[in-house]
Amino acid sequence: MYTGKKYTFKDMILWTRWEIYFFVLVSLVFTVLYEVVGLSWLRIPWTPIVLIGTAVAFLIGFQNNAAYERAWEARKIWGGIVNSSRTWGMMTQDMVTNEHAHEPATEAELDEQKKVLIYRHIAWLTGLRHAMRQTKPWEVFREQWTNQEWLKMIGIPEEGTTLEADLKPLLSDQEYQYVLQKTNKAVAILALQSRHLRALKERGLVWEFSFLDLENVLAELFNLQGKSERIKNFPYPRQYATLSYDFVRIFVILLPIGVIPQFAILGESLSVSFPTVAPYIVWAGIPFTVVVSWVFNTMQRIGTVGENPFEGSANDVPISTIARGIEIDLREMLDEDRALIPEPLPVIYNVQM
Repeated sequence: MYTGKKYTFKDMILWTRWEIYFFVLVSLVFTVLYEVVGLSWLRIPWTPIVLIGTAVAFLIGFQNNAAYERAWEARKIWGGIVNSSRTWGMMTQDMVTNEHAHEPATEAELDEQKKVLIYRHIAWLTGLRHAMRQTKPWEVFREQWTNQEWLKMIGIPEEGTTLEADLKPLLSDQEYQYVLQKTNKAVAILALQSRHLRALKERGLVWEFSFLDLENVLAELFNLQGKSERIKNFPYPRQYATLSYDFVRIFVILLPIGVIPQFAILGESLSVSFPTVAPYIVWAGIPFTVVVSWVFNTMQRIGTVGENPFEGSANDVPISTIARGIEIDLREMLDEDRALIPEPLPVIYNVQM
């Protein structure tokens, strides 16, 4: 997630520079054909171009609105994960006690039980964020050269390690092997949490009503995980995404066929008043065409990168940063040595990952 004050014009130019080169080439080729080669019949009236441009603008607007809704929903889901995680940490600290125990446990054992529940929850966060970072066939963010450059600059934490390595210090050897055998690691971990709570209830280390409250928190975590997976696994309808891309390309190619002749006509009308400048007015159509094409293309690309809010773009939900923040909160609840608790993930180029 981008945290700077604003995107600069320079940033946007660098991000879309390859498309700009294409727009310049298209405009230049057509201008040469029209003005130098003499193919003056290469012209179309403004009306169809305006109609296509209007349709493209509506489609891009719809795409951007839908992409924003997906990103905002994803952020609300992970905000819920933050709240439920803190609730889980607080409840495990206060509800695992000897108050109703059949055979009281030592304080060291109680602390160990609490630590296992907390660390297993961190493992659940780890499994979920790794699952959200997996690339789906419909995710196109990495297909753009400039997006690949961006990812190399900032790096995604989940790509610098493996799920197995991240889970190893958080689970017992038996649980670690059990979780790795499952397709959905996060679901398996929540199932282990429920099983552990039941065992504590049967020993009386968790009161029956407290057990129900803790199970409700697990149910909410299941719910939030399902919502997050729904956004990850259900793509923005590809017919809209594909059509917006194709329509923008059609518009960009047709635009100079309508714009350049208009500038040529403008130059002819100025030939008497400004005979020196008039012959070159037609070439001014190139920057005009490039600017209009760039605006439409950039809006389309903004919508495209916002379709899937877990890919790792600058505007995505910073799930790695959120998960690290939760881990810090939970381990501080355990009163662990601050030197053993990881630091928050750094903000690189004003971006939280």
